[in-house]
Amino acid sequence: VDYRLYSPDRFLRHWCRISTLPLFLSRHLFWNMIHPQAAPEYAHSIRLDGDIILGGLFPVHSRGDRGTPCGELKKEKGIHRLEAMMFAIDLINKDPELLPNITLGARILDTCSRDTYALEQSLTFVQALIERDGSDVRCANGDPPIFTKPDKIVGVIGAAASSVSIMVANILRLFKIPQISYASTAPELSDNTRYDFFSRVVPPDSYQAQAMMDIVTAMEWNYVSTLASEGNYGESGVEAFIQISRETGGVCIAQSLKIPREPRPGEFDKIIRRLLETSNARAIIMFANEDDIRRVLDAAKRNNQTGHFLWVGSDSWGSKISPVIGQERVAEGAITILPKRASVDAFDRYFRSRSLSNNRRNVWFAEFWEENFNCKLGMHGKRPGSLKKCTGLEKVGRDSSYEQEGKVQFVMDAVYAMAHALHRMHRELCYGYPGLCPRMANNIDGKELLGHIRAVSFNGSAGTPVVFNENGDAPGRYDIFQYQITNRSTAEYRVIGSWTNKLHLKVEAMRWRTGDPSLPASVCSIPCRAGERKKVVKGVPCCWHCERCEGYHYQASEFTCELCPYEMRPDVNRTGCVPIPIIKLEWHSPWAIVPVFISMLGIIATSFVIVTFVRYNDTPIVRASGREMSYVLLTGIFLCYAITFLMIATPDVGVCSFRRIFLGLGMCFSYAALLTKTNRIHRIFEQGKKSVTAPRFISPASQLVITFSLISVQLLGVFVWFAVDPPHTVVDYGEQRTQDPTSARGVLKCDISDLSLICSLGYSILLMVTCTVYAIKTRGVPETFNEAKPIGFTMYTTCIIWLAFIPIFFGTSQSAERMYIQTTTLTISLSLSASVSLGMLYMPKVYIILFHPEQNVPKRKRSFKAIVTAATMSGKLTQKGGDRPNGEVKTELCESMETNSE
Repeated sequence: VDYRLYSPDRFLRHWCRISTLPLFLSRHLFWNMIHPQAAPEYAHSIRLDGDIILGGLFPVHSRGDRGTPCGELKKEKGIHRLEAMMFAIDLINKDPELLPNITLGARILDTCSRDTYALEQSLTFVQALIERDGSDVRCANGDPPIFTKPDKIVGVIGAAASSVSIMVANILRLFKIPQISYASTAPELSDNTRYDFFSRVVPPDSYQAQAMMDIVTAMEWNYVSTLASEGNYGESGVEAFIQISRETGGVCIAQSLKIPREPRPGEFDKIIRRLLETSNARAIIMFANEDDIRRVLDAAKRNNQTGHFLWVGSDSWGSKISPVIGQERVAEGAITILPKRASVDAFDRYFRSRSLSNNRRNVWFAEFWEENFNCKLGMHGKRPGSLKKCTGLEKVGRDSSYEQEGKVQFVMDAVYAMAHALHRMHRELCYGYPGLCPRMANNIDGKELLGHIRAVSFNGSAGTPVVFNENGDAPGRYDIFQYQITNRSTAEYRVIGSWTNKLHLKVEAMRWRTGDPSLPASVCSIPCRAGERKKVVKGVPCCWHCERCEGYHYQASEFTCELCPYEMRPDVNRTGCVPIPIIKLEWHSPWAIVPVFISMLGIIATSFVIVTFVRYNDTPIVRASGREMSYVLLTGIFLCYAITFLMIATPDVGVCSFRRIFLGLGMCFSYAALLTKTNRIHRIFEQGKKSVTAPRFISPASQLVITFSLISVQLLGVFVWFAVDPPHTVVDYGEQRTQDPTSARGVLKCDISDLSLICSLGYSILLMVTCTVYAIKTRGVPETFNEAKPIGFTMYTTCIIWLAFIPIFFGTSQSAERMYIQTTTLTISLSLSASVSLGMLYMPKVYIILFHPEQNVPKRKRSFKAIVTAATMSGKLTQKGGDRPNGEVKTELCESMETNSE
């Protein structure tokens, strides 16, 4: 659509449809556009004649108070920048290689740092493109009106603030007027569908936001707050930062606050209090104008928060002095970012040479003069009340401080970019034609010029390349500053790094208020210690609670604890698993020393009895005891003592094999022999009640056969056990698996379960019980006859021992000391059983053999019938036994029975 061909009424209707401004404001702007004489008197401008006119928008004045569009003069942001544009135009006009025979002109306007006022001013740029209908207008004398032809603007340099550029771009695109900004960085302006005629020589805030995110990441901060000035620059910058934080992760936003365009009294104190609500978020990401920055710092100082906040400022802070004057301590350590730039020396020389006499083209220079030198120019000066009068001989840089404003380079680059585009266009349309050819003189196509702008590539005023991408954005190149106070109490911005698609930060060059070289923290939660997992707070991934991995769990990852394998336990830091130590019953353990001591005494005593019996093998006492059965019984007693050493020895296949064989074999030997003895006695006296004939199988050979037949059953069971389940060792990790993993131990032992143990001892216990039954049946045998009574007492005592063993052994199955208690209980029970048999059955005999040999003599032999008759006459035998020496009748009977059985 070519809006230049629209009638005023048609243009107004279309403008109201596409504009976001209220209808009444649109009508007001349109009225000023077609009636420029109705514009307010403060709408001054600079006009430079030329063949091609460029527009310029600069914040010469600050935003005014309520009801007033313009406020105080901005010396640097306003005057320095517009002078940079005029200086660049002067250089281009003098350059014989760039736009030869063509003079650039300018129309420079003041935006007063207000978007609505800037939009109203920028309508000046499109007046020449609106055809005016004067058919209904007549002068007083009836002649048709003569309209002054406004300047035809082919391109605009500006604006500074993003909000102003957005507002102006909306109208310039309608008339296809290209626009190049020197300071607007809002990411919104990168939208080529809405701002297709907008370009800029500074990188957008999306790059700046990425650079600031990289800084936050490099500082290891993961919990920050954002603070933005209301408007496109602040809000879009913070929005870009938040968007990047969501995409990359690792950085959470504690609070995102906005500074109102017209803040109320106490607003900044309220902002500081709100930031303190999340005090762990010390880092504050600021996209704010310098006035708001200054007031935020002042509020932090008033609230005694000097040194608490870690400021990260955007390019609106940069390396400016004005926001930190008088607030150096509260701003100390602030990290700021600024597009990479360099001072233009030629501009310094130019500006220092400016005076009231040689710079009349700048309509605001007189006001600058008064402001800069703090004096008054005549009666019409703008600084009433100043006593000092300006002489006009003052000199910039000599009588006042001077430092080149940071965006001067970019203003000159923007003008040069427009000039290079016009040069390319002239070379294409007017090749070989000196000056403007008709194709460019009559009408410069804005869309074609835009194409040439996007294609330019040259080295700018500071030697850095100037190029544009498809959206009209310049590449991101930033310097990173930190505001530092040196030992001499001088404050300054120091370069600590740079960013060109990647951060290069000199951490060692950074200084902090505390003097501590380590990086200050801005985290929601401190890192968890080793062995602790993060339990993230819902909705805030940077905040978590640390939970220790308990029990047998170890820290598998940052967020999870996993269970160690069964044979392992967590290491000291709980970051991995280590094998559980393996233990066994050691010889030096108190649990082993006691049973070993008892066993050794028993083996010595048993060996002594065996030696004694062998030595006195043919004596009546030994013969009366049943020599063969005694040796079998003593062998069993010896094995019961010896098994203790196998139970304590280090388990291996051999030891486990011998344990299976001898665990029940000793008891089987003992109780098989005793059972055979008691059974023999029982059968003899039962037979004697019926007849005088001796019972069968009472000879020593028969007794041995019976005994070994009973023992073979035990051995057969053991061999079957070997075949079904070959012996092997196992490590039992469950026996001492305590709640505290550091106390956990694996127990090395033979693979003999409690059930297998009971089965192994069960047969021996069965023999023991049967023997006890026979002992009870023979309790009526005369006291002086054979060994019935001692065997009975032996079996009663043994039963009591094993009845006590069962609850102790199985009652401690859940104890952490299970291995020790059960092994000790079992070995002591076996030793006690053997000791009872040894003590009651053989110690009296050994005593008689050694200390009363007079009783160990043969007696006269009688027939079996006489023996049985004498035995049945219990009353008389008892009386006679009391009158005879100890053991006399007993020996006689035993010898006689032995003789008869032979």
